[in-house]
Amino acid sequence: MKVKIRKGDTVEIISGKLEDKGKRGEVINVMLDSRRVVVQGANIRTKHQKQVQTQAGRNLDAGRIQFEGPIDISNVMLVCPKCGEPTRVAVQRDETGAHRVCKNCEAAID
Repeated sequence: MKVKIRKGDTVEIISGKLEDKGKRGEVINVMLDSRRVVVQGANIRTKHQKQVQTQAGRNLDAGRIQFEGPIDISNVMLVCPKCGEPTRVAVQRDETGAHRVCKNCEAAID
């Protein structure tokens, strides 16, 4: 399955929770099988962790762990590094290969 957003890209959240809408962040992980992305600083989740004793004799501390949850890939839009605006992405092919291109300013994204 092909997607036009890759790890390390800057994206803007265009729909979803009100506190996350409009936020920009870097893509940490792309999950191709479920078509979801994890964006740094967005969709913060809280997990309550019990104290667990490991076999090595160390204890994992109890408490609340916060982490970024996945967002559907249709709810984010790639930000062009040249014009700084959220944009759709085109793919241009030439003799050197395929390149992602901004639809607004036609600058290469790769």
